Amino acid sequence: MTETKQRASLASISQTDNTFAIVAMDQRNTLKRMYAAVGAPPPSDQELIESKADVVAGLRGSASAFLLDPTFGVPALDLIGGKRPGVLLAAEPTERASWEGEPRASRDPSLNAAWVIENRSDALKFFIQLRPGRARAKGTPDLVAEALTVVAAVIADARDAGVPSVIENLIYPIPGEEMLTDRQREDEIIEAGRLLDALGPDLLKLEYPGSPAACRRLADSILSPWAVLSAGVAFDEFTHVLKVSCDDGGASGFIAGRALWRETVGLDHDARLAYLADEGIRRLDTCVEAISGRARPWTERKQK
Repeated sequence: MTETKQRASLASISQTDNTFAIVAMDQRNTLKRMYAAVGAPPPSDQELIESKADVVAGLRGSASAFLLDPTFGVPALDLIGGKRPGVLLAAEPTERASWEGEPRASRDPSLNAAWVIENRSDALKFFIQLRPGRARAKGTPDLVAEALTVVAAVIADARDAGVPSVIENLIYPIPGEEMLTDRQREDEIIEAGRLLDALGPDLLKLEYPGSPAACRRLADSILSPWAVLSAGVAFDEFTHVLKVSCDDGGASGFIAGRALWRETVGLDHDARLAYLADEGIRRLDTCVEAISGRARPWTERKQK
């Protein structure tokens, strides 16, 4: 994939200043659990499609793109009139493998870059859970190596097809493990970012590593542009995270979901649209303002 192709494609999911203000609405099972958590009846497939359509319709004026799933998110676009927004399509399997309670990387070969193009989407997002510092007993699978092999295949396929790849990582607790210290969590996030960066993704979607100093460590460890994810944190906390991630970590913006639209879960159509038109758009605009003049344009790629 040429640099020209990369930049043209990433431009379709970024703002005019080449930074990212992407709204994440790719949750499936997590979203169903959110309905249960607020005491709402189990949502039908049509309710999930309509809820995602409302989020896109309500927030597309300020979002640079939307991260959507193929099951409910892509069909939601058919319910919305007007110009189609930029779409980052989630390509990881809905049901994920595990090994003794730990996530085990897998890939559905049919959810590839060609499939992203067929779905009229602009980029491919692949979610992985990588814990570089996990202890490995002799004779057990190397879950880190397996994950990196899967991600390398995803990136190579996307590159060959001319589709930009966005790789997301979340640190996970190992069964029986005590709570990580702030420094341990920082180290895991940064090392995972370094390992994934070495595979050559077009964009990394990473957790906030915890502090300005940790953001500087992350920036020194990777070459790829990165966007910070919200990971379900409270909105006020996320705006602070955005400023630090950009100022100290050179982040290129955000890919945020629940911090923006969490309160719409379980509302009916009219109430959902009313919330998004008021508080939802206020939150998104506040996030855009937080990164304005701070976020590093993704076009300012570091040189090896």
